[in-house]
Amino acid sequence: MNLSEIRNLLREEDIMLTRSLGQTFMHDQNQLRKIVGLAKLTAADHVIEIGPGLGSLTGLLLQTAGHVTAIETDRRLVKLLDERFGERSNFTLQHADAMKIVRKSKFDWSKHKLVANLPYSIASPLLIDLAASAGRPRGMIVTLQLEVVQRLLAQSATKEYGVLTLLIGLYYATGESFVIPRGSFYPEPNVDSGCIELLRRETPLLPPELCPVFKKIVKRVFAERRKKMMKLLKRDWPEAAVVEAFDALGLDEKIRAERVTLEQFAELTQRLSRAEIDE
Repeated sequence: MNLSEIRNLLREEDIMLTRSLGQTFMHDQNQLRKIVGLAKLTAADHVIEIGPGLGSLTGLLLQTAGHVTAIETDRRLVKLLDERFGERSNFTLQHADAMKIVRKSKFDWSKHKLVANLPYSIASPLLIDLAASAGRPRGMIVTLQLEVVQRLLAQSATKEYGVLTLLIGLYYATGESFVIPRGSFYPEPNVDSGCIELLRRETPLLPPELCPVFKKIVKRVFAERRKKMMKLLKRDWPEAAVVEAFDALGLDEKIRAERVTLEQFAELTQRLSRAEIDE
């Protein structure tokens, strides 16, 4: 759907957009095609789209994927989506809150790709919860605020590097990405966006039982990122165990969290977890 079609449809259906839902619709056909291209879809792919809105991306996904499941929380848009695509044999529409599905259901996403222009208001927590789930998608090609994309791509020792980088990086490697100008959307948001490819690691960097400890460590040290990491960790672990772990990893006692790599955080988790067991 181009910009004129989106405006006309919203006017004809008398739909006032809901700011709290982060409703903004992409109309730039070139950008939509780039998203689908980045997803590298085939007829064997099962796709989940969260927040399809008016279906601008949905229509393109249905042309290439074997099956598309769209999850939309706005009843008004569900009606329009059903009218547009309801008779397609490779389309399933769910009227639901995607966050509730991720957090409360046992749906297995593991054989699906997530391809979506995610609502800004839920994007980060949704990605974190999906990544940590046992049935995490095998790939996620998502449009987000450009700032969030930059955090996902961030390397250690940069200001963008932080909790989101690490909690997603534990389960996914980053692939290709590109910038999407704010003028590609209606209504036009105040920031640019970006699309990023997240590729599920065949083997996560840590076993499932240690992932909560990893999350605890990361949140602790980035909550006060300008403070020395060793000092912060001593609040939760014995001083001797923290010192021993730092020595084993070759970390300076004055180092701050932003200078520690993902792999070092994973090894630190293993060592401090052993200290908890020894206690």
